[in-house]
Amino acid sequence: MEELKREIISVLNLEEMTPADIDDDAPLFGQGLGLDSIDALELIVLMEKKYGIRLASASEGKDIFKSIRTMAEYVSKNRKK
Repeated sequence: MEELKREIISVLNLEEMTPADIDDDAPLFGQGLGLDSIDALELIVLMEKKYGIRLASASEGKDIFKSIRTMAEYVSKNRKK
């Protein structure tokens, strides 16, 4: 999860944040980190480039991108890189 947090901070240019600032179970969108649809696209690109994971649909992304924990669990089960 720590690695994933660092990647997200880098990709989304959240320079003011550290991995410790991001709660593993906080929502990534809306409350929590407050990410938007552009950020979602960046996360999709990150998943493809860094981990070799292609998402099948936008609805799949909603489930995966709920929190750092849900992303990390999905990556650990499905990573190809």
